[in-house]
Amino acid sequence: MINQNPKRSDEPVWWSLFGAGGTWFAMITPITIFVLGIMAPLGILDADALSYDRVFSFATHIIGALFVIATIALPIWHAMHRVHHGMHDLKIHTGVVGKVLCYIIAFALSAIATIFIFMLG
Repeated sequence: MINQNPKRSDEPVWWSLFGAGGTWFAMITPITIFVLGIMAPLGILDADALSYDRVFSFATHIIGALFVIATIALPIWHAMHRVHHGMHDLKIHTGVVGKVLCYIIAFALSAIATIFIFMLG
């Protein structure tokens, strides 16, 4: 018999943030590291390309601000979801308290990043 009133789960929300964070971290972060950590120090990029004024104007433009926020926030959500499920795998059963704590940490760090980025402009 099919349950006509199934219990709603909040897991799709957390899994979507986990998936988005993992995808961002796997696809965008290596390019960012390559450009900022390898190309810039080796002088492959023009010195003007990463001047303070250009980086500041990028970070204060809405698209740049969203990029910076996503680069910070999405991997944090991915990591905290992984910590939450990793504790369960390690037989550290914290229940709802551990879940709420993990997601509050992710939310707080995301909010702090967002506030700092929007305070620049």
